[in-house]
Amino acid sequence: MVVLLGVALVACGALARRYPIAPAILLLLVGVLVGFAPHLREAQLPPEVVLLLFLPALLYWESLTTSLREIRNNLRVVVLTSTVLVVATAAAVACAAHALGMHWGPAWVLGAALAPTDATAVGVLARDLPRRTVTVLRAESLVNDGTALVVYGLAVGVTVGEEQLTGWHVTWLLVLSYGGGVLAGIVVGLISWQVRGRMDDPILEGIAVLVTPFAAFLLADAIDASGVLAVVCCGLFISQVTPRITGAATRQLVLPFWALSTTVLSSALFVLVGLSAQSAFRDLTSTSVRHALVITVVVTAVVIGVRWLWTYTTPYVIRLLDRRPAQRLRRIGARQRTVSATAGFRGAVSLAAVLAVPHKLDSGAPFPDRDVIVLVTCGVIVLTLLQAVPLPAVVRFARLPADNSVLEETQLAESYTLDAAIEAIDVTAAELGVGEPVVDRVRHDLDKQRKLAAAASGAGDPVVQHDDQYTSLSLALIARRREALLELRDEQRIDDIVLRRVQARLDIEEVRFSRAGLAE
Repeated sequence: MVVLLGVALVACGALARRYPIAPAILLLLVGVLVGFAPHLREAQLPPEVVLLLFLPALLYWESLTTSLREIRNNLRVVVLTSTVLVVATAAAVACAAHALGMHWGPAWVLGAALAPTDATAVGVLARDLPRRTVTVLRAESLVNDGTALVVYGLAVGVTVGEEQLTGWHVTWLLVLSYGGGVLAGIVVGLISWQVRGRMDDPILEGIAVLVTPFAAFLLADAIDASGVLAVVCCGLFISQVTPRITGAATRQLVLPFWALSTTVLSSALFVLVGLSAQSAFRDLTSTSVRHALVITVVVTAVVIGVRWLWTYTTPYVIRLLDRRPAQRLRRIGARQRTVSATAGFRGAVSLAAVLAVPHKLDSGAPFPDRDVIVLVTCGVIVLTLLQAVPLPAVVRFARLPADNSVLEETQLAESYTLDAAIEAIDVTAAELGVGEPVVDRVRHDLDKQRKLAAAASGAGDPVVQHDDQYTSLSLALIARRREALLELRDEQRIDDIVLRRVQARLDIEEVRFSRAGLAE
């Protein structure tokens, strides 16, 4: 199964580069096809593994790589979509499922499971959108899991017979979920910050980074708070404090590891969704396949429809209530809202929630309509992910304005840091006892970088063309040095240990030049 998953990742990634289709859609199809093999269909993960292994790692990486500034700027939108919209979606799905014959308890379980959007799916399928749009979508999907899981826990508890539904009880669960999750995330983040600040070994610090999201999730889970919110708050806190304590060697080690591992985990989840959908279809016994498919289509329409209705109503109500000039500047048109309305993907949290539904009630009777809940949830996940197919056309229809803010801020950062270095060169050289020839050489390199940064906006600028040629020539010469290095090894004039040591230095130079070329 592991080998098959690896082959699927490579094949689907290659096909996605060749044809305009998201890799997640292809991986879903792979999961469905795998379900036809009797031996492979048994390789399903228990929901506890999805909750305790996949989600902390994926949510932590998403929170580390999102923009806290944009979240603050769009806090009202994020809060409303991650609370009110979640409850409204759960209620609408529950009403639709009940109208189609499902009992109220299972209907609310289904609604709560399908209410939150998925951070992993949003991050994968909507990564090329403008920064503000992506940030709002990712922030919404990072926070709304906490609300949905509270509603889900209540629905399961009431159906099983463990919970009593009262106003005070619901209020307490919400306060515990949000307050406890935020507190647990900050506590673990503070501990991780202090521990990593005292480390000087990149390997040990990398292990500390690896443990952090799972510690936050488990601490919150131990007090019945939201582990999802704990991981998100911990990741956002760490993203703000660690740049001051983390060295370049640690970043070179940790960032590629997280990028690779989260790609594998998220891809595995898409395969798991396809496999679970095929398995749920095969195990359906409590109703007919036709009726289950009708529920799936209707619930999918409700999930998508509620999001579209929310997108085209609440912003205009807010406009009537808030007429501040700063708020007016942040308004977007009706066309541009179609992107957010279309990007309501469901994924890992919904799947883990329905797979965790107990099989028995307290009375010993089977949980009503459990197989229908699993099948409908898997079907809705698949159908909402298929919205990624028309998403490029929706983006073209929306006519989103060009977002050059990242490029502009990057140029500002490069110019500002280079100016700071040039201003400090004489004082720093005196403190280190560096000779004048070395100071002149460094000043010359910094001046060259500053000129290139200033001219980076002009694609046809001779300075930029010169730098492109310099980068190309440097990369070609590094390749020649690598060939010469292999010749020495093949002639047994140097050892493999020496080859790896020199090759590592050449790799660092190649990565530096390659990144410089990409930045420009």
